[in-house]
Amino acid sequence: MVGGLVRDIFIGRANLDIDLVVEGDAPALARVLVEKYGGKVTVHSRFGTAKWDIRDSGVGKGEITSNLDSQILVPEFLDLVSARSETYKHPGALPTVKMGKIEHDLRRRDFTINTLAIRLDNSYFGELRNDLGGVEDLKLGLIRVLYPHSFIDDPTRMYRAVRYEKRFGFEIVGETLALIPEALALVDKLSPQRIKHELDLILEEPNKGQILARMAELGLLKPIHAALPWDETVQLRFQVKHAPELIGGRYDERSMAWLLWLLPLSKKQIESIDKRLHFTSQLVKTLLAASKLFSELTLLADQKASKCVEYLDEIPLLAVYAVYLGAPEGGAKLALQKYLTEWRHVRSNITGSDLKKRGLPPGPEYYKILRNLRNAWLDQEVQDIEAEKKLLEDTLREY
Repeated sequence: MVGGLVRDIFIGRANLDIDLVVEGDAPALARVLVEKYGGKVTVHSRFGTAKWDIRDSGVGKGEITSNLDSQILVPEFLDLVSARSETYKHPGALPTVKMGKIEHDLRRRDFTINTLAIRLDNSYFGELRNDLGGVEDLKLGLIRVLYPHSFIDDPTRMYRAVRYEKRFGFEIVGETLALIPEALALVDKLSPQRIKHELDLILEEPNKGQILARMAELGLLKPIHAALPWDETVQLRFQVKHAPELIGGRYDERSMAWLLWLLPLSKKQIESIDKRLHFTSQLVKTLLAASKLFSELTLLADQKASKCVEYLDEIPLLAVYAVYLGAPEGGAKLALQKYLTEWRHVRSNITGSDLKKRGLPPGPEYYKILRNLRNAWLDQEVQDIEAEKKLLEDTLREY
C-alpha cells in the first residue's frame, strides 16, 4: 500500500482510494486476481497500471469478510501500479515511465507525506517504508516536495500542495513555497483536462473557499486564466449555508461550486474560461444562464409573480438556485426564494383534457389558456376553483 492511503492511516482519516504498488507486472497480477476472485480489470499498458473493479467479485464479501464487521466499507476499485521511475520530456508533460524498484517509485511522488508504503507480502506484512521522512513531516504537519524541480516537472503539484495544506491543516514549508514563482509560467503548458481535474478536486473539498483564497494569495489563479475571480465577495458566497430542499434534494455540488465562483462573470469571460478548461456543454449552459440572471436581478424586484415565473422557468433550476445563494438581500432575492419554494409548483386545476371536453380543438391555444390560468393563480387574481372556472368561461368566449 502506498501514498494517500498510508498517509491517512497515520492521521486517522477514512480513505477508500487504495493504491497497490507491485515490483513487477501489475497488470499481470491484476489478471490473476480477477481469475481467482472475479471482477473486471482495465489495463493501461503505457503506465504499467491496472484498475480492478471488485464490485462483482468475491472481495469484500463472503469468506473474505466472514470475521469482520458486516458494515465494513469496501471500495469499488483497487488500483495496481508497477513500481516505476518517471522522467519528463518538458515541463508540464505527462511522464515517460520506466519500470523500476519500490525505492524509485517512492521518489517519483509529489510530497514526502505521500511517500509512505506498507508491505503486504508474506513475512514482510506490515513493514513500513519511510525512505523520505514522510512520517516526520506528518507529525510536524508539513507539506514538502521531494526535489527542487518538482513543480517545474509537474505544475499541478502546486495546486495539490495547497489542497493538502488546507484539507489537513498543515503548512507548506518555506523551501517548497519558494519554488512556486518560477513554476507559475508553466501552468499555461498544462492541458485543459489536467488543470480542470485539479480544480474539480478542489471544488469538491469542504473548505474549498479557504483553498481558493490561499491559491489567490500565492498567485496560482491568474496563470490558469486571468478572469478567474477572487475577492471577499466571492469568498462570502462559498460560506453561504445551502438548503438543498429548495430544489428537491441533492444536486451536483461541484457544478454548484463552479456556479458560485463564476457567478459575476460576463458571457465573454465564461466562454473564454471554457476554452481554457473545457467544461461540459451542460455546465457551460448553466454557467451562462446564471451569469445572465445575476446581471439582470433588478428585473425581478417589485415584479408580478407571473412575470418572474415566466422569466425563471426558462433558466436551469440549478442556475436559479446558485443566483439565489449569491444574491444580495432585497426584493430580487425574495422573488427567487418565492420561486424556488412556491411559485414554480403552482399549476392550474384545469387541464388540457378539460379544454378538450369543452370542445376546444387541441393546438397552441391550450398552452396560452393554461398559462393564463396559472398566472391568475400566481398573481392571486383567482383564489379558488370556482373563480378559476369563471375565468376559463370568460376566456373561452373569445374563441
